[in-house]
Formats: sequence, C-alpha cells, structure tokens
Amino acid sequence: MPHGENHSPDRTGDERTPQPPGSESLPRTGKIHRRVTVVLQVIMLLGLAGAIYELQWFTVFLIACILLLSMLPAVMSRRFAVQIPAELEVLVVLFVFASLFLGEIRGYYARFWWWDVVLHTSSGFLLGIAGFLLVYVLNRHEKIELHMKPGFVALFSFAFAMAVGAVWEIFEFGMDSFFGLNMQKSGLIDTMWDLIVDAIGALTIASVGYVYMRTGTEYFIERWIERFVEANPRMFQRQ
Repeated sequence: MPHGENHSPDRTGDERTPQPPGSESLPRTGKIHRRVTVVLQVIMLLGLAGAIYELQWFTVFLIACILLLSMLPAVMSRRFAVQIPAELEVLVVLFVFASLFLGEIRGYYARFWWWDVVLHTSSGFLLGIAGFLLVYVLNRHEKIELHMKPGFVALFSFAFAMAVGAVWEIFEFGMDSFFGLNMQKSGLIDTMWDLIVDAIGALTIASVGYVYMRTGTEYFIERWIERFVEANPRMFQRQ
C-alpha cells in the first residue's frame, strides 16, 4: 500500500468485514493468545509459590513484577479501548517470560551464551514494530494534521526502539548498582553488544516498514496494521 493511498482491506481472496472492538474477530489467534498467556502465567505462579516456600523474598518481588508486566498489554487494551493485534500481544508476553523469568530468575543468561543475543535482537524487532504502529496511527488519524513521509516513519520506529533499549540498559545498571544483581554480566561489553543487536532488530523492522509504505509489498507487518485498523475503526474515522 503506497503511502498516502486509502487503506482498503477488501481484496480478492481476502475479504474481511471490520468488526467493533470486543467482537470475536480473528477468534483463532485470540484463543491462542489467551492460552499461551495463561500457560506462561501459571508457570510463573508456580515459580512464585516456590520462591515463597523457600523464603526468597526478593525473587518473590521480581516474579510478582514480571507477572504484572505480562498482564500489561491486556490492561492497556482495556484501559484505553485499543485493540492490539493478538500476535503482538502474545509476542510481548513471551518476551517478558523469556527475558525476565527464564533469563533472570532461572538463570538462562548464564546457561546459554546466545540467550541474551536472541532476546535483545527480538526486543529490537518488537520495539521497532511498536514504534512503527504508533507513528503510523498518528499519520493516518484524520484528527491529527500530520503527513509524514515513509522515511521519517521508518526513522522514528528505529529511534523509538533504540531509545527504549537505552533506557533498559540504564535500568540494568541501576539494578546491578543498588540491588547487587548481575544483569549487565560483563559490564560495558554486554551493554554495547545489547545495543548493537537492538539496532539490528530495529533496523530490520524500519526497513520492512519503509518498503511497505513505499511499494505496498506484502509483509507480516501489513497484516498486523490491517487488523489494527479493522479492530479500531473509531481511530481512523473522519469526524
């Protein structure tokens, strides 16, 4: 879909009728999301119970915070009446589970040298997608007078991902400094490699988004945008 053209979800062999938020559109992905989220939260609850039994109160605090983070996408959707694509929600929950619960609580960062690399690259992907969707919505909203070119949208998604990645590295430094953790592992080297792989993931998504807006080439991100627009029609209606 070239930039500036009206979005039209009705295509040959892919006709879909927009449905209001809360409807049973895309039931399969919605059910998969709910099941995956419940399974991961049950695993974390078992870990929480084990930490309480062993009187590891700091671990209890961390697992409780991770559980709250896993619920954040659903809470944000209800609080702001915005329907987030089910695939993106489940990826966020999986990332929180893999990075914080498995990585920090279960020590996967120490067990597998590649765990940190994979997750930081994934975070670049996820944050790039989030940044792209954010500025794409602003660009298409009829009540907001913004007409950003594809290059700027791509640049914003990249910068957004890198900014959040930098904030996360500050968080890791703070946790290591004040609570005696080892989130940074090898210090500066770990921080720099984390930012480098963040940049690789973010740059990939920014490039995909740029090509999509310029040429309309079909990518997974287009399907997510279509579903976001269809699930949130009020955000794109001319007033």
